[in-house]
Amino acid sequence: MALIGDVMAWGESFDDLLECKTGQLVFEDFLRTEYSEENLLFWLACEDYKKISSETEMMVAAKRIYSEFVQVDAPRQINIDCVTRGEIRENISQPGTNCFDRAQRVIYGLMENDSYPRFLKSEIYQTLLEQAEK
Repeated sequence: MALIGDVMAWGESFDDLLECKTGQLVFEDFLRTEYSEENLLFWLACEDYKKISSETEMMVAAKRIYSEFVQVDAPRQINIDCVTRGEIRENISQPGTNCFDRAQRVIYGLMENDSYPRFLKSEIYQTLLEQAEK
């Protein structure tokens, strides 16, 4: 169960929500109800990707992220513009640590400005908030 401070903090800032493992899971559950969990999963995959130091691992991870989230008709295709998608496609053979930065910023913005306000009004969050306040 989430701690009262955590649940309250999620309502204060989107970053607080993303920095908390439980917050990520609750937000993912909410996004699943909106059929948009791929946004959070992509954002988290990018965060993990940035921590990779091995070039070989980075290449494998970049190709996995590309095929799962970025390429057209990917199983969990994210909603990004064709210029950003094309940029990633061009860089995927020699991916750097910032290969997905622009796309990650776009998706972060979508979640922060679109999904997050709805999450705060959702039954999922409101129920947790009520339980935390008891």
